[in-house]
Amino acid sequence: MTRPILGVAIDAPLRRLFDYRAPASIEPARLQPGQRVWVPFGRRKAVGVIVELRQRSEVPDTRLKSALALIDEIPVLDAILLDLLRWSAEYYRHPPGEVIAAALPVALRNGADAVASAERWTLSAAARTGDAAPIGTRATRLRGLVDYLAAHGPGGAAELGALSPRWRDHVRELEQRGWVLRVREGVVATGTTTTAVAREPGPELTPEQDAAVGAIVAAHGCYTPFVLHGVTGSGKTEVYLRAIGAVVAHGEQALVLVPEISLTPQLVARFAARIPGPLAVLHSGLTDTDRLQAWRAARAGSAAVVIGTRSAVFAPLARPGLIVIDEEHDASYKQQDGFRYSARDLALARAQRHGIPIVLGSATPSLESLERIRAGRAQRLDLPKRTAGARPPSLHLIDLRAHADTQGFATPTLLTIRRHLDAGGQVLIYLNRRGYAPTLFCPGCGWVAPCPRCDARLTVHQRERSLDCHHCGTHRPIPETCPDCGEAVKPVGQGTERIEETLAGFFPEFALARIDRDAVRKRGSLEQTLERVHSGEVRLLVGTQMLTKGHHFPLVTLVVVLNADQGLFGTDFRAAERLAQTIVQVSGRAGRAEKPGEVLIQTEYPEHPLLQQLVHGGYDAFAAAALVEREQAHWPPFARVAVLRAEAPGREAPLAFLEHAKELVATCAVAGVEVLGPAAAPMERRAGHYRAQLLLHAATHSPLQRLLARWVPLLEEAPGARKVRWALDVDPLELF
Repeated sequence: MTRPILGVAIDAPLRRLFDYRAPASIEPARLQPGQRVWVPFGRRKAVGVIVELRQRSEVPDTRLKSALALIDEIPVLDAILLDLLRWSAEYYRHPPGEVIAAALPVALRNGADAVASAERWTLSAAARTGDAAPIGTRATRLRGLVDYLAAHGPGGAAELGALSPRWRDHVRELEQRGWVLRVREGVVATGTTTTAVAREPGPELTPEQDAAVGAIVAAHGCYTPFVLHGVTGSGKTEVYLRAIGAVVAHGEQALVLVPEISLTPQLVARFAARIPGPLAVLHSGLTDTDRLQAWRAARAGSAAVVIGTRSAVFAPLARPGLIVIDEEHDASYKQQDGFRYSARDLALARAQRHGIPIVLGSATPSLESLERIRAGRAQRLDLPKRTAGARPPSLHLIDLRAHADTQGFATPTLLTIRRHLDAGGQVLIYLNRRGYAPTLFCPGCGWVAPCPRCDARLTVHQRERSLDCHHCGTHRPIPETCPDCGEAVKPVGQGTERIEETLAGFFPEFALARIDRDAVRKRGSLEQTLERVHSGEVRLLVGTQMLTKGHHFPLVTLVVVLNADQGLFGTDFRAAERLAQTIVQVSGRAGRAEKPGEVLIQTEYPEHPLLQQLVHGGYDAFAAAALVEREQAHWPPFARVAVLRAEAPGREAPLAFLEHAKELVATCAVAGVEVLGPAAAPMERRAGHYRAQLLLHAATHSPLQRLLARWVPLLEEAPGARKVRWALDVDPLELF
């Protein structure tokens, strides 16, 4: 019988499958797509995943190698998940081996067992027939172990250890005498958290929450996308919990995605208190062993709920019933390097393949999701009110042109902070700029500390006495004097570290904490800081975007947004959307309990339409106007975009490669795709490399994908392709 040809995906930067003969020792009937195999790859042995079974190969028979061994009897990727990954590789035009590798824990990529197993010992055939070497009459411990195995069947470490503290020595001797055999048996995989026990019944639902839960539950077993648009504090998580509870009651599993690792412990704690059954947690902060255990629990179906960040969209599910994407608007769901996928978009594609409902939750839905509603491709569920009668915060613009500025704070802002602190409230100060100051400046000659490897300035970190580049990681000590003229230098501008120092000077009697990537770098420090905030010990809280994502601060009554103007005039077409989402999200931290909340937004452009829309009409008013602008300008979600990026140590090579790439577009003969560029990236030099980009723009999905299918193979063979590092980003979130 002719051995089948295996089309194998290998974790390598090549956009193709690799053909191998099936191992001679394996019956063809045992082979299935989704199984892993050991294969020879160059000079090494590699783990690959079978994607196709074929009867013939285009590789000459003399060059066709055989796979070495089959690793799995049961595929590690089921048919639906494998189909999703193949589609993803085509849609994002990325090497299939790297796409499939992204869906597997590192341990599985290295050949670890996909099924959890444990060592056990059983009587051998020789022992049962009396052919094993005899045991002396005085060897009572050995005889006791044999009698136990004869009476109870295979035993593990726990059972045998209870018989004798030296059981391993005794078992080893019995193995040598031929009495027992060591075997490995599969065990039920458990998640990385303890088994959840439903201890709390949950609060009474509002009518809006009840309607949302009812709609989601009614869609059981059908692909139905829901956009849950709930204002901050409206109880979106409670809707998730009730809908997931219904899914678990049906014996099915739920997949929940969150944008940040920092949110995972909070969500796990809430789910563990309400959902019966084990939970599995998947994110990049886990050890390889923990990720493997969680993956096994999800695949075995022993985990009722799988909670994770972006890559958890690929988690295997034995009985999928519901997918939830929390904070669906968040940019963290888009992978920015390597395999540049959108976890939100792939979750929609996965839910469609499984035929299950999916919930996209946010207080500030992305314009893509709002357009999905408008086009009839998703149902909108609204939670317009905060729970427990809490009122939405009042928003006020502070005109920096009309008020004196003291270290980043206008006088009305300082007076309002004092009023809230004296009334017993907590105050949250938001500034999306970490460090002490964005610039080190010489008043004598105008020198500004530059990054030697980027078109950027070095950020001052006063506490560490260092200048750091937040783009490439350059790190150097702060000079005492200007290297050009010898004058004393000084930091200019504000970062969160400087704001912390300023507030400590203004309000020394109140405890203060800072939450940004620098302040909570150590493991557990974020949780400790949040505990101090929730206990009421901390009264002033300063931070970056880490504070805007899903945190519940019931004692915060005032939120101050510093330097709101950063995103008003961005070159990226999504800049206004991101700014509006950030302001609404951080504003939502105020007034979530009994006390009313207040939000101050400092700006030098109070008349700007975006700010006026947010203050007077909220996010809905902004989004409606933004959708009209996008449609008129033919930008997503009313168009499709892909960006080809190239970089090299010199300026000429990236632009030359992209110019040639532009010429190749014409040879592909696909109408309806506009080519813009090439042009240098907004930050042309980064980490010592010069960067440029070419933008492809089409009205719809089809012509762009037809072009990419013909164009990418030509790019791989282009003469300049080896002189640059290039990457294609389909549906980019940022044009940088």
